[in-house]
Amino acid sequence: MNSIRTISSQTRAVACLECGKCTAVCPVARRDPAFSPRRLVEEVIQGRPGETLHNPALWECLTCRACHERCPMGVDYISFVRDVRALAREDAVEAPCSHGGLLQTLMRLTAEPARRPNRLGWLDDNLEISEDGETLYFVGCTPFFEVAFADLEVPALETARSVVRLLNAAGERPQVLAEERCCGHDLLWEGDVESFERLAEANQALIRESGVKRIVSACPEGVRTLAVDYPAHGYDLGVEVLHISQWLAEALRQGRLALRPQERRLTYQDPCRLGRHLGEYEAPRTVLGALGDLVEMERSGRLAQCCGTSCWTACGAVNKQLQLDRLRQARATGADLLVTACLKCQIHFLCAMDDPDVEEGERIEVIDLAQLAARGLETVEG
Repeated sequence: MNSIRTISSQTRAVACLECGKCTAVCPVARRDPAFSPRRLVEEVIQGRPGETLHNPALWECLTCRACHERCPMGVDYISFVRDVRALAREDAVEAPCSHGGLLQTLMRLTAEPARRPNRLGWLDDNLEISEDGETLYFVGCTPFFEVAFADLEVPALETARSVVRLLNAAGERPQVLAEERCCGHDLLWEGDVESFERLAEANQALIRESGVKRIVSACPEGVRTLAVDYPAHGYDLGVEVLHISQWLAEALRQGRLALRPQERRLTYQDPCRLGRHLGEYEAPRTVLGALGDLVEMERSGRLAQCCGTSCWTACGAVNKQLQLDRLRQARATGADLLVTACLKCQIHFLCAMDDPDVEEGERIEVIDLAQLAARGLETVEG
């Protein structure tokens, strides 16, 4: 495990100018004046790394990467936070998990080789999959979300079915692996590198054995993890990894798929992992342009505001205010439908609106991009 000083050097945290630009754009700092990204860096630079490991602010960072967009010195602050969290975990510091740590427990259970969860029970007879297709649909934690957030009526499994339906409509019968594990994203970003690597090793073996040429996922966090973090930890999959929006945009361009416009006014929430982490802004907008009248929020694209929570940690009053801020911005566009391309964004917005004190001007219908696209399917002849 790297030392905190090595992490500071590798992430360029030692180059921090203390200019405050990161704090100015940080969504948490805007709502909580006591929080500042640079203060964590200052503790290390000024020789107080022990304070950093036990600083609650370490877990308040959303790792949304907004700070990176503004830093004049190219400090990789989110990697600094992620790696310091791993050191904190070694020092017996526990992440403040939301939902009683249920999701983290489920993820760690899937890291155990003896566990054999029912990964295919959501498939119905109208969906076609194969054992030798070139495309793999990586489902990830979607089935867990359906159960964990049943009180919010999160249609997570309908998103999964929509992805297969879309692939089928373009003539593809994807593989869906019964032994697939959680990708490990949340565990990695909470500092549990050991569990993450067990999951990565298991998934790498399964994916290589499958012989697929590409992976499609509806989860931006899963896409980032498989495409970026697996290779960084020595688990290169050797295949293309796509978000469903990227696959859809290409299928539309090739004429393999057609979508009927919906008579709805749409606005779109850029997921941090798909946008600022992976640089993908156009593909979702290409798809939405085929589905309805897209109107952008005040902050969109690389300037988009995070949905307010990351890794199922530190979900408090500040996070709820960020979610309500974003819902107000969505309503201000005049749209009647907020489209997300990340199930976590959808869950967080639904959770915020579940509060009976939320005003009507903060409420809007929310739907996942894959589900909306599946509603607009048309059969392409020939």
